[in-house]
Amino acid sequence: MSIAVQLEPRADRAPAVEYTWDSDTEILSAHLKPGAESSGVSGSVGLEGSDGSWLILDVNGGRINAVEVAVWPEVRFVEVATRMSAESDLSGKTFHFRLGAPRETRAVRLASDILLDVDAQNRVTGLWLLNVPPCPSPA
Repeated sequence: MSIAVQLEPRADRAPAVEYTWDSDTEILSAHLKPGAESSGVSGSVGLEGSDGSWLILDVNGGRINAVEVAVWPEVRFVEVATRMSAESDLSGKTFHFRLGAPRETRAVRLASDILLDVDAQNRVTGLWLLNVPPCPSPA
């Protein structure tokens, strides 16, 4: 499976990212602020790894407006050979999701703290979440 994106130069600053954790499910959501105001396709693109991790890209008006992430079991701290793998630094502030087979990519800023990895054909090969706040402890 491949997800092609259309990359356009940004006329303004990259949107800020608002991270929220659901303390019951440990699902991380990243919302771009402000959201897209454009015409185009709207919906969700869901990706699932064989380890139980999943990633949902929320598209509104042809632009990615939000990302939801869940990783079960724990995020691996090494690269694994799956269609989607999740990695994190030891502090849990940086998450990197890799999609498909390893290949040459470039990072494109989607928002202040979100980067998309894309290949030469502008297909999404990964996603970076930066400066993620810690997951709250269960009450």
